[in-house]
Amino acid sequence: MTLQQRRDLAFLVLAGIFLGTMGMLNILGLTRFLQLGSIGSWPIVVAVGALPYPVTFLCTDLISELWGERKAGQLVWVGLALNGWIVLILWLGGILPGLAGAPEATFFEVRRLAFGAVGASMVAYLAAQFTDVRLFHFWKRVSGGKALWLRNNGSTLVSQLVDTTAVVLISHYGSHVLPVRAGEPVLPQLVSFIASGYLFKLMAALADTLPFYGLVAWLRHWLEVPGAGAELLDGVAEGAQNPGT
Repeated sequence: MTLQQRRDLAFLVLAGIFLGTMGMLNILGLTRFLQLGSIGSWPIVVAVGALPYPVTFLCTDLISELWGERKAGQLVWVGLALNGWIVLILWLGGILPGLAGAPEATFFEVRRLAFGAVGASMVAYLAAQFTDVRLFHFWKRVSGGKALWLRNNGSTLVSQLVDTTAVVLISHYGSHVLPVRAGEPVLPQLVSFIASGYLFKLMAALADTLPFYGLVAWLRHWLEVPGAGAELLDGVAEGAQNPGT
């Protein structure tokens, strides 16, 4: 396998994981809520669609680190187009005539919940992913390409808070799909959803720090991207194009 083939393969794998995860979480979305534990009397509740979501930030951070801000931004826009494609298919599936006598209740319930999840996630997705990419490169510039842990966690932790807050608020006020208990104040319940979701994503972000370091080191070696902070530009490592300069 040539060097360029290795670089193309690595990008395709990361992009494929990112886009596949985006499609999966938008379909699963709010179809089930999980209680992952509790702190005192406070239950830690997250939507099943949130389980794979931290992987998307790991993928964009790896692409940002090795391919640069432009490639990561392009992937974010492709992910948005994927969300639109999912909405289109769900919409078509609901308006086209169904087979007489065939059960449809499951599809329309999944469609209703997915519409709510995708509608909320499209806004949150753009805000969070671009926040992640921009902050990643901000910290990269500030640190001179060093302090890998800072740009990985510093970008992800802020963007995850943006994402979680936006998803919860839009899911409730825009789509009305959150399991809010009637007869109880709404605001404390929404704050609990935000805190639970963010706590889960916070723990996932901290847990991926060592894997992120290991993957960056391995990919730099395998893809021949020398030097801390160096990026691939059109298949060439920036900073290694003209060794004599």
